[in-house]
Amino acid sequence: MLNNIGTQTIETEHLILRKFSFDDCSDMLKYWVSDERVQKSYGEPVYKTKAEVKSLLEKYINGYESKNFYRWAVTEKSSGICIGQIAFFLVDIKNNFSEIEYCIGVKFQCKGYATEATKAVIKYGFEKAGFHKIQICHRSNNFPSKRVIEKCGFIYEGALRDYFYIDGKYYDRLYYSILENEYRTD
Repeated sequence: MLNNIGTQTIETEHLILRKFSFDDCSDMLKYWVSDERVQKSYGEPVYKTKAEVKSLLEKYINGYESKNFYRWAVTEKSSGICIGQIAFFLVDIKNNFSEIEYCIGVKFQCKGYATEATKAVIKYGFEKAGFHKIQICHRSNNFPSKRVIEKCGFIYEGALRDYFYIDGKYYDRLYYSILENEYRTD
């Protein structure tokens, strides 16, 4: 049964996942939201100014008023830097499932942080929020994201063919999921 607890702080070995604050603006701008490589693979626009980032933060922070809003600033424990974000960006309360999205700044990639954050959010989703199913997807050309998804125990469900049209080329949207009982037996 869904608990509707919203975004609460999660601590892992190397990360603290917490609510965003306006203090994250500089780190976001420096490490990920202004980087086309990160934003393009994540499917989001590039933010170039503090005013644009503050507007995005306002949207995130206002979202915390809802108990169905789950979005975390991914912060590196050792430095305190906001290195990215992770969220249940789609929450279906009628059917008791959610979908994860994430992004990590290039400087902090290939350190296991995306996997660590995703595993923590999966645990939170099943053990605290009470989801029945958690799903995730990636573009067919996003191999690093595919590796994260596989390390987290998701099961491939299928493809929405030619779903994305980017830079004159089509890419499939590949879907994966994990059910609560599968999570409990791992």
